[in-house]
Amino acid sequence: MEQVTRILVDADACPVKEIILRMAKQRDIPVTMVIDTSHELDDGYSTVITVDKGADSADYTITRMATRHDVVVTQDYGLAAMILARGASALDQNGLTYSSENIDSLLERRYVGQKIRRGGGRTKGPKKRTREDDDRFEAAFGEMLDCRQGGCS
Repeated sequence: MEQVTRILVDADACPVKEIILRMAKQRDIPVTMVIDTSHELDDGYSTVITVDKGADSADYTITRMATRHDVVVTQDYGLAAMILARGASALDQNGLTYSSENIDSLLERRYVGQKIRRGGGRTKGPKKRTREDDDRFEAAFGEMLDCRQGGCS
C-alpha cells in the first residue's frame, strides 16, 4: 500500500476538523484545509488555502491538488467522484468511504434531491450531529490512514 502524502479537507462546513488534525499529528501527516473567503481558519498545524467564494471553487482546487497518495475528507459527492477519478481516497464526515461501488448511487441520490427541490418540493435536511457520528468518522479515518500507511493485512 502507498504512503499517504497529505490529507486534503473540504473545510468550509467540515465538523470533524479537530479529529482530522489530532490524528494527522499523531501520524505526522501534513494537512491542507481549503476554505472560501467567508471563513477563517488558523489551527497552527495545517496549511490553509483560501479560495474565492464561488460555486465549487474549493472543489476544483482540491481536485487539482489531489494525487493518488492523498486522503480527502468531503461531504460533497461531486468532489468525491472527481477525487476517486484521480486515484485518491475519500471519505465523508460520518466515516462513509467513497468508492467506485457507491459513488454512482450517491450522485444519483443527489441529482434526484436537487430535481425535487428545483420543482418546489422539500427534502430532508441532515440529522443533528452526534458523538456516534464523530466516533464512526474517527474509526473509518484511522483505518484508512493506517491501511494507506501499510498497516493493513
